[in-house]
Amino acid sequence: MANTPSTYSEGSIRVLKGLEPVKQRPGMYTRTDNPLHIIQEVLDNAADEALAGHGKKIKVTLHADGSVSVEDDGRGIPFGMHPEENAPVVELVFTRLHAGGKFDKGKGGAYSFSGGLHGVGVSVTNALSTRLEVISHRESQVARLVFAGGDVVEPLQVAPRGEGDRKQGTTVRAWPDAKYFDSAVLPIGELTHLLRSKAVLMPGVQVTLVNEKTRDTQSWLYKGGLRDYLQQTLSADPVIPLFEGEGYADSRDDSFAEGEGAAWCVAFTEDGSPVRESYVNLIPTSAGGTHDSGLRDGLFQAVKGFIELHALLPKGVKLLPEDVFARASYVLSAKVLDPQFQGQVKERLNSRDAVRLVSAYVKPALELWLNQHVDYGRKLAELAIKAAQTRQRAGQKVEKRKGSGVAVLPGKLTDCESRDLAHNEVFLVEGDSAGGSAKMGRDKECQAILPLRGKVLNTWEVERDRLFANTEIHDIAVAIGVDPHGPNDTPDLSGLRYGKVCILSDADVDGSHIQVLLLTLFFRHFPKLIEAGHVYVARPPLFRVDIPARGKKPAAKQYALDEAELQSILDKAGKDGVAREKCQISRFKGLGEMSAEQLWDTTLNPDTRRLMPVNLGGRDFAGTEALIGQLMGKGEAAARRDLMELHGDSVEIDI
Repeated sequence: MANTPSTYSEGSIRVLKGLEPVKQRPGMYTRTDNPLHIIQEVLDNAADEALAGHGKKIKVTLHADGSVSVEDDGRGIPFGMHPEENAPVVELVFTRLHAGGKFDKGKGGAYSFSGGLHGVGVSVTNALSTRLEVISHRESQVARLVFAGGDVVEPLQVAPRGEGDRKQGTTVRAWPDAKYFDSAVLPIGELTHLLRSKAVLMPGVQVTLVNEKTRDTQSWLYKGGLRDYLQQTLSADPVIPLFEGEGYADSRDDSFAEGEGAAWCVAFTEDGSPVRESYVNLIPTSAGGTHDSGLRDGLFQAVKGFIELHALLPKGVKLLPEDVFARASYVLSAKVLDPQFQGQVKERLNSRDAVRLVSAYVKPALELWLNQHVDYGRKLAELAIKAAQTRQRAGQKVEKRKGSGVAVLPGKLTDCESRDLAHNEVFLVEGDSAGGSAKMGRDKECQAILPLRGKVLNTWEVERDRLFANTEIHDIAVAIGVDPHGPNDTPDLSGLRYGKVCILSDADVDGSHIQVLLLTLFFRHFPKLIEAGHVYVARPPLFRVDIPARGKKPAAKQYALDEAELQSILDKAGKDGVAREKCQISRFKGLGEMSAEQLWDTTLNPDTRRLMPVNLGGRDFAGTEALIGQLMGKGEAAARRDLMELHGDSVEIDI
């Protein structure tokens, strides 16, 4: 019997509705190692009420049956009918992705500052719970709604509050579905730390944890700020008193929205593990982000200025940001009007303006503090200079171990000054003109530039001993300091000169082609560099948008990676009252069109650039090799044609 071929037709397309996407791919929306993050989504909503000034108490209860409830005394989730969706608002919040009260950031919005922004939070909690109950006390009424697996099983019931009942707020009780998680057990240590930090960041708000199984109750209420919290957490004594401060924009500020800013507390220690915690609108950002970069920049600029003012830097010592930051412990709490997070778990802040925002308040505050406490300033300078000297000695040792038989570096390589492998980067840049802009715009301390002429050779079927016949590939190998090798070889990586090897090509189709050719070279002949995480792809923008001044907001230049980001910028400008036709849009024909300053701001600056690490994307080596062979092999024309016919409709053509 002949096999029936699989058919691909209109009926093959399946549209996921409601909460189905969450159930099919929960890892795209939340952490799946345990249910803590889906409970945190409910907790964040309660914290946002307190942040908005509408609540003073948050209570989390771990019930004996495995369910978890979060209770607040905020305004209560509205339960009237939505004017457009013809469904109760509370039902939409828990059953619709991208439905929430935190998108409206204008005056009169329900939440000016909030952590919940993507509108998927508690709907994900609902989708991944066997049962979820919501009770909302609001405007002399109490409403109750029950879900199972994301679907309503007990419709909304609204009743008047009992006589003398003045209760206000929302209670959500969820039974996480164990089948979606590696472990159904909540990590009590992480939960306790999370609740305690919420209390620290919201002075005057009482946060309580009740465990019915152990009959334990813990409660946190902090009158003070971040200082006490950091002091209790440090594992070593600080060398100078803790530096604490805060700064927020007022209505006269032209650069930032009213209320945006940060509070911080920083300690410097000579030993012990640094404590580093950062938050955005009370959301913990475990992977840091641009607000952390702003704190680092502010600290570095202030300490560097103090050292220069007092002429403390020894001859031959070059101070870098990590020298100041290496022994810093801190707690940072930023308030950002429109935070952009990386991924649904919000573990990292990506908002570019946050670097400038936090640095603008930290730098002058520390400068003033250091010059008021000169003795402490000298101690801090001594700590930073000691770190710089240690780093430079380590770099020199690595250089000496290489011996004298090093190949002569290519003449067109513009090398960096540092010899610190972890800090150094080399950019393989398409074209001499772009290479010129990159040379002028780079950080010459740690960024090297190697311009490449024309299209790089397709090396998929080139024998290793013939590689060096090509000048460009010879120069790349000599510059990075590693010889070509295969996937099963054990190459000598001790000569590696840069911790990051970055491919930098134009944002158009030709640039993508060069990017593919270089990726082919690294995968085929330098696979251990990819395996060790040394290869990256820089993503320069395709568009620049000049937005004219509007009201108190000055004129601004913004960059877009692609058409989708361009549309997002124009939509936001439209909300600010700037018509699309008033925005001047420029399309970069190539990196060579960018000035050195533009290239630094968009592509080279570690705080604002987009640099993607290259990895196998979940495939094994053999699977990736087969795919690249299909794309790059000379004898694979038929297979390539089949691939293009299958996936051609998903590609946007750049003409």
